[in-house]
Amino acid sequence: MPLATDIGFALAPLRAMLGADAVYSEPEDIAPYLRDERGAFQGSAGLMVRPASTGEVSQLLAYCSQNAIAVVPQGGNTGYCGGGTPFSGSQLLLKMDRLNRVRDVNRANYTMTVEAGVVLQQAQEVARSAGLDFPLSMGSQGSCQIGGVLSTNAGGLNAVRYGVARDFVLGLEVVLPDGRLVSHARSLRKDNTGYRLADLFVGAEGTLGVITAASLKLLPELSGRATALLSYRGIPEACEGLLHFRGACDDNVVSYELIASGSVALASALVPAGLPAIGDSGVLVLVEVAAARDQRASALLEEALVPAMENGSVVDGTVAGSLDQRAGLWRFREGIPEAEKHAGGSLKHDVSLPVDGIATFIDEACEAVSKEAEARFSIFGHLGDGNLHFNVLAPVAIDGAGWREQHGDAITAVILELAEHHGGSFSAEHGIGSLKVAELARYRPEEVALMRVLKATLDPAGIMNPGKVLS
Repeated sequence: MPLATDIGFALAPLRAMLGADAVYSEPEDIAPYLRDERGAFQGSAGLMVRPASTGEVSQLLAYCSQNAIAVVPQGGNTGYCGGGTPFSGSQLLLKMDRLNRVRDVNRANYTMTVEAGVVLQQAQEVARSAGLDFPLSMGSQGSCQIGGVLSTNAGGLNAVRYGVARDFVLGLEVVLPDGRLVSHARSLRKDNTGYRLADLFVGAEGTLGVITAASLKLLPELSGRATALLSYRGIPEACEGLLHFRGACDDNVVSYELIASGSVALASALVPAGLPAIGDSGVLVLVEVAAARDQRASALLEEALVPAMENGSVVDGTVAGSLDQRAGLWRFREGIPEAEKHAGGSLKHDVSLPVDGIATFIDEACEAVSKEAEARFSIFGHLGDGNLHFNVLAPVAIDGAGWREQHGDAITAVILELAEHHGGSFSAEHGIGSLKVAELARYRPEEVALMRVLKATLDPAGIMNPGKVLS
């Protein structure tokens, strides 16, 4: 059955099902949720719903399946690839924010079970209140929601030690496209009972079903933190420094963030910080070490710094001497995306590479882009897990939108091709959404063929987030 082209008929049945206050049809009510985080996508939707329970999500999807209504799930709307943006007035926008309960925190088991609409920062605070830690962390943690974080398999700032979102999942509660509930949100470390079905839905961006709750791993709280902003002689030395610090700090490095010269200049204009002398290379690394006590974290960091400075790979540095100084260094790092906006916007490329290939990739990518067009570079990212944000801006005093329209496709093609050539990935932590559908088909044809089989099996009517991940 083809998807419905006009969903106005669903207004009354959905209000009867969910309550009048949970169903929105007026454009002014829906409009705030139709534009993505960075303003790259402007969507449209015929209706918006805000169910308050897993049971209501189940009823909703059963109805939509029976009536061929396309459904676009959306969490905190912080994505960069348009995965949560509806693009048609015939689509229904499913907001998950009312599924926001913390169902369980088990201190003895080091687990918590939360609903999909719980904000990441709230989940962190709940863990801390139990004397534990949920260390998944990212710049959008004050607004992104657990369901969206899992649906995009987000990475974040601490992946070098703790892994990405998938690594925290013990079990999921999922509503399938036909309304059936798959409830395996068990908090077991070992559950060797066949296929690990939860992995199908982590990173699927709502194309196979809707995550309504998750059982997540917690860890002992490491309240001690030591943070430094270091100036390296060059990018090769910064990459080599990761190996040194992980070894010297007993693998207690939780963050190792690269900030190259272009990003330094942009962020400095927006977020002033106490920066070390950068030197000719203009390469900074924000490194953070965690331990049970502040004294232990500081000792590990300071001991690791001595040989790095003696051999000349680190030419200068600033060690945070207080919580305020630490917060200031992190504001500087996290201010780079906003600084790019203030500079007229950028072509964003979220790639990952083997760490030992990053320096070569950066050199080759800068050279290749410069052959295509005059450009500025903002290169930063989570060096600890090989995740690089290789962003390209128009020259100063040139209209950014026009420049991106003229050169964007060619520049992006060059960068992604180089990432794949060096054994990397064209998508590291932001997902596929609608932005990278063509690239997924091009670079992963065998995987896409299998994905289509799964999609046809779980969502034969094709109602779940059409046009995302798969064309």
